[in-house]
Amino acid sequence: MIQIYNTLTKEKEDFKPLVDGKVSMYVCGPTVYNYIHIGNARSAIAFDTVRRYLEYRGYEVNYVSNFTDVDDKIIKASQETGLSVQEVTTKFIAAFYEDIAALNIKKASKNPRVMENMPEIIDFIAALVDKGYAYEAQGDVYYRARKFKDYGKLSGQSIDALEQGASERVQASDQGKKEDPLDFALWKSAKPEDIAWDSPWGQGRPGWHIECSVMAGKYLGKTIDIHAGGQDLEFPHHENEIAQSEAKNGQKFANYWMHNGFVTIGQDDEKMSKSLGNFVTVHELVKEIDPQIVRFLMATTQYRHPIRYSQANLDDAKANLNKLKTAVQNVRYRLEDAGDGALEAEVQEKVEELVVKFKVAMDDDFNTQNGITVVYELARELNIYAAREAVNRATLEYLLQNFATLAEIFGIEFENEELGDEKIEALIKKRDEARANRDFATSDEIRDTLKEQGIILEDTPQGTRWKRG
Repeated sequence: MIQIYNTLTKEKEDFKPLVDGKVSMYVCGPTVYNYIHIGNARSAIAFDTVRRYLEYRGYEVNYVSNFTDVDDKIIKASQETGLSVQEVTTKFIAAFYEDIAALNIKKASKNPRVMENMPEIIDFIAALVDKGYAYEAQGDVYYRARKFKDYGKLSGQSIDALEQGASERVQASDQGKKEDPLDFALWKSAKPEDIAWDSPWGQGRPGWHIECSVMAGKYLGKTIDIHAGGQDLEFPHHENEIAQSEAKNGQKFANYWMHNGFVTIGQDDEKMSKSLGNFVTVHELVKEIDPQIVRFLMATTQYRHPIRYSQANLDDAKANLNKLKTAVQNVRYRLEDAGDGALEAEVQEKVEELVVKFKVAMDDDFNTQNGITVVYELARELNIYAAREAVNRATLEYLLQNFATLAEIFGIEFENEELGDEKIEALIKKRDEARANRDFATSDEIRDTLKEQGIILEDTPQGTRWKRG
């Protein structure tokens, strides 16, 4: 049985969905005022991998991830660029889809936007006001955090500790309006430069936390199976979502809370973020690095663990990914001359054993670090049988099919095209020219590219010779 570490209970729990065979999953998405950075991508990759494994285990996953398209940062970007808020958000939503496609992240079942759900947001806030959980103050609406008796249960913080922190964070615009420093905004009255909507409290726009409560409930139900996001969202965002949703609906908001670890950078392992200015955007990175390498680095680290973004770790990911690609290529070459025959029983037994081992690893809170180790073991079997003098096609195809199925959970896909002789000769010619110009970096890169495809080069006095390895 799959076990998930539930941030709410601080324990691993058996996963039991609300409806047999189906999973409702909500993942907090990006604020679309800029390109996503590697830290944002980590969350998207981590929970895409979780989704893929749940689907592999036979679940139908309804995966909803929002776009925050109403926010102070978006308004600021609009003012700085001269574009409308809608033009800014449309641009960066398109860029987001382009970036996740490069990283082989499956599209969500639904990507709702705040602007598309304004009537539901206003109705939700009005219900909280009617229940006494929220109050209007000079055109703003605040949530009475202390009225929700379990406030702080997700982050495990006491009311006293939260109150002290909140007192230090009260903004000038909230002075004299809040009943309590812990209270947070559900609706903000409009400023002259704001995009705004009519409401019972005057023109304004929603606070940040309310949108996810509304959209998770609208598209997945009042209680959902899994709510996920980055560790930095645990408090206050997810804490506030629980308070809002459970106060309005009178029932549990999410059964399992999952939070991925940070991406860090530099010797001090500083968290990567736009606010710190130490971020690397996916949009720029994939122009320089094979996006599969980035995906591999992220997907093969267990989602709760931090990841250090460094050239050394990217190089390791590239080397390990190339080993898997080489194993696939070796089998594909061998399929050309493999004979007929039945699937070898010992191979079937070995693969079934490895698949069980893989499930045990991944059932343990999606432990991808142990799961990928099993994939490496299966790659070793591919290499062993590809090198055998006598092997039949059925055995090789069985190995390859099972290997590809497990690799796909990590978002790894293998091109089915082999390098033709003409392309190989053209690359060798380009390499010879690079060597003649003493451009050894390009020369080595071409050699490595050919090696990944199973092409072995031999430099001789008569020129470069090649063969398929």
